[in-house]
Amino acid sequence: MAVTIKDIAKILNVSFATVSKALSDRDDISEEMKAKVRKVAEELNYKPNYIARGLVKNETKTIGLIIPDITNPFYSEIAMAIEETVNKEGYSVFLCNSNWKNSSENDYINLLISKKVDGIIIAPIGEGNLRLESVDIPIVIVGTKKEYNNQNYVVIDDEKGGYLAVKHLIKQNCKKIMFIGGKENVQSNKQRLEGYKRALIENNFEIDEKYIRNGDFKQESGYLIMKKVFNEGIIPDGVFAGNDLLALGVMRAALEFGLRIPDEIKIVGFDDIPFARLPEISLTTILQPKYKMGQYAASMLLSKIKNPEIKYENIILKPKLIKRNTG
Repeated sequence: MAVTIKDIAKILNVSFATVSKALSDRDDISEEMKAKVRKVAEELNYKPNYIARGLVKNETKTIGLIIPDITNPFYSEIAMAIEETVNKEGYSVFLCNSNWKNSSENDYINLLISKKVDGIIIAPIGEGNLRLESVDIPIVIVGTKKEYNNQNYVVIDDEKGGYLAVKHLIKQNCKKIMFIGGKENVQSNKQRLEGYKRALIENNFEIDEKYIRNGDFKQESGYLIMKKVFNEGIIPDGVFAGNDLLALGVMRAALEFGLRIPDEIKIVGFDDIPFARLPEISLTTILQPKYKMGQYAASMLLSKIKNPEIKYENIILKPKLIKRNTG
């Protein structure tokens, strides 16, 4: 059974309030009493209940973080940055994995509110109805740009990133450029596809729907889509994949089909996850400053928690093409 301040108070024959104030290092408690309380607390292996203490102060020193896929290194790095940033300010993180389900996002928002978190950071999938207007605690959006009224967000310019990727493939003399995307209705996927189309149109390419395929954002999806494309007799000489995991799947399928990368097919990803930098992969990709996004989102949320009256802030970061060996 957990030790409480009541147990400490009973041993020292003092009030609960005295023990609580001593543990909080209050000035109206003598140093002698503080030392006695700390000694007994250590002997009993007392662990403070920060949630209960926070409820009294109307704060729990916790925040909620909702991401679509914890196995994706892109979201893992964002989560790490958020956790490290808020930990420095004495906050802990409740991590929720929505698994690309809009219903789970809304369920987790309600769950986190019931747990009295001080604020929420969410990397929304960007499809369906995300009900944020009725939430009365600070929220920061990270990763996906969409029209969220009066919300703080930190995002990348996905459309520009898609444009840069395809423009690069065109400069590499690719004539048959394919888009392999994730979930079709996800906002970031839509915007990267728009960038793909803009680059093609600006360079007098026709938009051919058979060169546009969507699945999900996992490596296996890229592999299966590309195998199906080859089986249909379509052999692109350039592929823009909606994220690096998809690109890895595309690479696997292309190699199995007997194509040489980058001589016969060039591949560009999106995110610049750690796998992309491995010498045996060396994936050309679009860099998202993942750690920086997490830091900005965390700092933004902490500011909003400390001062709810400050106006909402929007940060749109610029993507960058990272040239490696696949294209």
